[in-house]
Amino acid sequence: MNSDKKNKGEGHRKRLRVKFLSSGLSGFHDYEVIELLLTLATPRKDCKEAAKDALKRFKTLQGVLEASPDELCEIKGIGTVNLFGIKLVHAAAHRYLEKRLINKDPINNSNELFDFLNHDLRDKNIECFRVIFLDAKNKVIRTETLFEGSLTSSSVYPREVVRAALKYHAAALIFAHNHPSGDPKPSSEDISITRQLIFACKVVNITVHEHLVIGDNNYFSFADNGYIEKMNREFEIQRG
Repeated sequence: MNSDKKNKGEGHRKRLRVKFLSSGLSGFHDYEVIELLLTLATPRKDCKEAAKDALKRFKTLQGVLEASPDELCEIKGIGTVNLFGIKLVHAAAHRYLEKRLINKDPINNSNELFDFLNHDLRDKNIECFRVIFLDAKNKVIRTETLFEGSLTSSSVYPREVVRAALKYHAAALIFAHNHPSGDPKPSSEDISITRQLIFACKVVNITVHEHLVIGDNNYFSFADNGYIEKMNREFEIQRG
């Protein structure tokens, strides 16, 4: 590489960094955000075309951040070293949102709850079942993904949920899972699983506050739509 081309590349990266430090990501194209992340571990290589190709392949900035290392390495110009920035910022954002939620009441901080879950689940290409464990004051103790894959009544085990809740001394739970299709409307399996989980938790005096289905920047709330209350009544009727 001649010195003119090298200096031009270094000048471009410097302009991107100065632009970010002066005004954040305002005015950045998504490919420029990806380019900036790639340059964190690639100090002397032009990353613009690789960034554009990644965005073309994975459609959105979120899609690029959620892509696996193997998938990213299929893009020309992205390798095991310079994907570091992409994976680092995604993991850091997840940790930041999770820490904001810990020790807060998600029932009264629904926006922060949705921010965390939306970031965590929206672009995953498989279904992931996440549990938020709450103490007696409804403050978040921790969050954990318990099941992955196609979520059916045979793959989500109420006993495992109860076991985890007892392990963390949780008094209440919030469930969430994603629909990779983007449509948050619950399936018949989703409704059946929720009923089984509520019944199992009530036996050991653990309250289920919510089950959110996360779609494409949208969600379906079992609580808001009356399912949680209805299922609690069904349990009391069956118990006699």
